[in-house]
Amino acid sequence: MSTEPPPKKDWSATQYLKFNNERLRAVYDLVSQIQPNITNKPNTRIYDLGCGPGNSTKVLLDAFPSARITGMDSSPDMLKKANAEFKGKNSVDFTRGDLATFKADGDVDVLFSNAVFHWLRSSQRIPTLARLFSSLKSGSVLAIQVPDNYHEPSHRMMRETALQSGKAWSDSFADTQIGDLEDTTRPDLDPIEEPSAFYNALVGEASLVNVWRTKYMHVLKDAGAIAEWVKGTGLQPYLNRIEGEEAKKAFLEEYERGLKGEYPELVDGKVLLGYPRLFVVAVKK
Repeated sequence: MSTEPPPKKDWSATQYLKFNNERLRAVYDLVSQIQPNITNKPNTRIYDLGCGPGNSTKVLLDAFPSARITGMDSSPDMLKKANAEFKGKNSVDFTRGDLATFKADGDVDVLFSNAVFHWLRSSQRIPTLARLFSSLKSGSVLAIQVPDNYHEPSHRMMRETALQSGKAWSDSFADTQIGDLEDTTRPDLDPIEEPSAFYNALVGEASLVNVWRTKYMHVLKDAGAIAEWVKGTGLQPYLNRIEGEEAKKAFLEEYERGLKGEYPELVDGKVLLGYPRLFVVAVKK
């Protein structure tokens, strides 16, 4: 079995932004823990790694209005949207890049990352984080947030649906071992490491390491809204494997049926989506 991941298809900024307000809650929480640890001086240098359509970049600019910010993302569609949002804003620019090989140019005050490190496999995730932290100057801040939902019903149902046999989509997953962490071609992401692993990797070069975990409870219209949410993120690698629109449609319908059994309706017919996220803020000593 090949260990090379399949070619990536581009993300959809429009799909991602359908739940922009919900996604930004974690961004505001992360930024609030950066501000006490950084001086808002003129030309504070910030990198927004995995900036997506620039929604997190806007929060950073609001918090640090005199900053120079560079957003980096691997998606042309996300960068197109981000550039359009910040057209004419000379203090903000965007570049295409890969988190695993990214190197910041010059002095950096803040390396910020909202929901991108979870896309790295476990063998890369913490080593990449430690490499980036080591490159920072004294007093600089590394701040990341990652979804920590591998065991949540929303993501467990992706794996269970893909593994069903005799379905229109079954052949699309025949050459990968879903749930097997040794298979790097599989569509499911690796579970997030324990908080202690992040702390241990950074504390040797840090004057402060702040780690916390929050489980957000998002009120959504119904199970279909949960499916719409993850179509913009975690469900994409599954859908990209499935050949044919009818097979994709059948997969989504089965996935949504599974969600209905996992997320009971509230008294008003809505559902609660539990969404855990892990946060790390470290200051370089």
